Amino acid sequence: MITIVAGGRALPERAADLERLALDLVRASRDEAGNISYDFFADLSDPARFTFIEVWKDQAAIDLHNATPHFQGFVEKAGPLFDGPLEIGLYRKLS
Repeated sequence: MITIVAGGRALPERAADLERLALDLVRASRDEAGNISYDFFADLSDPARFTFIEVWKDQAAIDLHNATPHFQGFVEKAGPLFDGPLEIGLYRKLS
């Protein structure tokens, strides 16, 4: 399994727009065959800061996800809503 942690800060005036787009992405992504879990979080101290935590079966599942229309559409629409680039890390579980 591979866990992806991706986070960033939305432009404050666009945080609600980003949240709506992200929730649509989460719902569609959870239905993918290789998805184990897909969650979306808002920072309690900064409501414009968001984090995705995703768990995938393997790299092939991630590659398929990245090619889906719902992911590609999210990237296109959400990119301008962020106040800078996303920080993305891929992890393997140790215990």
